[in-house]
Amino acid sequence: AVVSTQSGHYGRDINKFEFIMADSSDDDVAQHPAKVAKKNSSDKRLIVVLENASLETVKVGQTFKLLTADKHKKSAQKDGKVAGGCRPDITHQCLLMLLDSPLNRAGKLQVYIHTERNVLIEINPSTRIPRTFDRFCGLMVQLLHKLSIHAADGPNKLLKVIKNPVSDYFPPGCRKYCMTYNAPRCVRPSELVTDEPCVMVIGAQAHGSVNVEYT
Repeated sequence: AVVSTQSGHYGRDINKFEFIMADSSDDDVAQHPAKVAKKNSSDKRLIVVLENASLETVKVGQTFKLLTADKHKKSAQKDGKVAGGCRPDITHQCLLMLLDSPLNRAGKLQVYIHTERNVLIEINPSTRIPRTFDRFCGLMVQLLHKLSIHAADGPNKLLKVIKNPVSDYFPPGCRKYCMTYNAPRCVRPSELVTDEPCVMVIGAQAHGSVNVEYT
């Protein structure tokens, strides 16, 4: 299924679910007391897939950095990329809103990130994403190189790279929606709510459309 919302930007579409950012200190990645829903359960919950996320590392001197439009324009052009499309900040803002939401704290949300490079990332609902963009970039570089991030105060994996495809992690028979500008009509999120789990696919890229087979 394909749906559109009243908002004009992929990232802002998330606000239609009334996600509210909570105040938090700028801390390293840590856990907050969110409930964690059971995978593949038929309980009522929302699964969000951030598609085409721009999360890619680039070597600068002797260190690796997260490729961004404002800092690594030449590196992006060398790889044949449009520099303006290197926007990991979109993913950062989406994660802040999603993981701080009442829906997540109630254990009714699961988030996956699928990057332009076909890397699939699972986000533990109890993860507290760094508030500043620079710390977020450092965290993503660490994740992409080590494939997982553990909690600072425990053994739990808060972020981890997992095997594709993302559809393998959906509950059987769940409904799937993809946000787009080209839907025949705008749909209120309240119209999509049922007592069953559903998947919402949101483009995390600066430009272009989302084309996925599983919706």
